[in-house]
Amino acid sequence: MRIGLYPGTFDPITLGHIDIIRRAATLVDRLVIGVAINRDKGPLFDLEERVDMIEAECKTLSAETGTEIVAHPFENLLINCAHDVGAQVIVRGLRAVADFEYEFQMVGMNRALDSSVETVFLMADARHQAIASKLVKEIARLDGDVTKFVPPVVKDKLLAKLGKA
Repeated sequence: MRIGLYPGTFDPITLGHIDIIRRAATLVDRLVIGVAINRDKGPLFDLEERVDMIEAECKTLSAETGTEIVAHPFENLLINCAHDVGAQVIVRGLRAVADFEYEFQMVGMNRALDSSVETVFLMADARHQAIASKLVKEIARLDGDVTKFVPPVVKDKLLAKLGKA
């Protein structure tokens, strides 16, 4: 069984994330969405809220693709998370050259830690290349419309969290 790991903070999950998840699901038998517990980033949504949003969105994707998709919180090294879930492949989404520079360095470190775990990059669809969770939160905070960037349920939760519902 080919297991893939798609890690991120997902604060909140965006249409760009969902695009990468949908496409990654066609490459593996089981896709684990690694939800990073990154206290340094100070997420808007707590871990349980992020996992709930991911599970809700991935239920449909799993049915569409026939691939098991599960959320898995983690707070350890990414390569250790890959070991914990039995992943042979780490999936990373790229939006721009700046993403590649950071990811290139991470791949080198992960390969030094364990060369048996491969990293696969998926380019974001052109419609989603500008989407970043940080920007989505800022747009919502400043009363902009985030409809084009997140699923409807996520939009509602985001606006509620910001006291704008």
